Amino acid sequence: MPTMIPTPYVPPDTTDTFQEPRRENCPWCGSARLRTRVRASDPLRHRPGAFVLDRCRDCAHTFQNPRLSAEGLAFFHRDFYERQLEEFTARFLSDRAVRRRHRATAHKLSALPDPESWLDVGTGHGHFPEAAKEFFPYTSFDGLDPTARVEQALLEERVEEAHRGYLTTPGMASRLRGRYDVITMFHHLAHAPDPRAELRAALTTLRPGGHLVVEAPDPRCAFAALLGRWWFPYGQPRHLHLVPPANLCAELRSLGCTVLVTDRSAPHLPCDLSAALVLALAHVHPLPRALAAPLLDVTAVVDHGLAPLLRRTPFSNAYRIVARKDAR
Repeated sequence: MPTMIPTPYVPPDTTDTFQEPRRENCPWCGSARLRTRVRASDPLRHRPGAFVLDRCRDCAHTFQNPRLSAEGLAFFHRDFYERQLEEFTARFLSDRAVRRRHRATAHKLSALPDPESWLDVGTGHGHFPEAAKEFFPYTSFDGLDPTARVEQALLEERVEEAHRGYLTTPGMASRLRGRYDVITMFHHLAHAPDPRAELRAALTTLRPGGHLVVEAPDPRCAFAALLGRWWFPYGQPRHLHLVPPANLCAELRSLGCTVLVTDRSAPHLPCDLSAALVLALAHVHPLPRALAAPLLDVTAVVDHGLAPLLRRTPFSNAYRIVARKDAR
């Protein structure tokens, strides 16, 4: 009897049904003055082809063009991809560092009035709500995420309610209307197909006088120009939009919010050089572990050593905005 050889899995071609038609104008301001910023491949699955990020010359909005379709988004956000991403990130960012960062962020936000209810959008496994409970012991934390990780967070009691999807998922914002005193979006807006719609939906679920906290990669970061496609926050194919802080502040004000804080120091993540090295090594995969490990150790030390200086310069790679929804 002949031996059966299993057929290897071949993923669909992302240039067909997985991408929408290329657009010729900026999705944020409508300008036709676009410039290609970077072409990057998928570093996790090593498929052929590249994803393109364009930058608007007028408002500096950076966006994936052509953008992933709904089918493409669903494919790249499946749980196996999320697991691969977490394993990939763990090469240059330890669990201990992530926990320490979540705790520092929660401590920073403890200056907010004591909230009764809090929604963490893009919560993943719910690690931020878990850390924040130390500073907000009487607050009810819920989580929202497009993947099944939020359901695992519910099972492990990191959140009290789990909502799967985006705020713009049909029926989501209306079902959660006016339920929350605080909404956090940590590195979520870059994944949203329509960041403006996601902000409007967030304000729908926020009570008057409540606070919206947004943390996002800063496309103006000097490392973005220096490292090009190896700059980790470009995040292809996961990141659809990189919104400059000035654009986000203007949008929040137009939606009836008062911007209280704009911070480009504390949100800086000291991983630009080590993450770029991991991406580059993944590109020339496979590389002997004995050679890769010392290089990663050295770049990690450099990243953390330079962080106190870089976070106060244009090399800061992220920003945080705290806005209050005006009562009207």
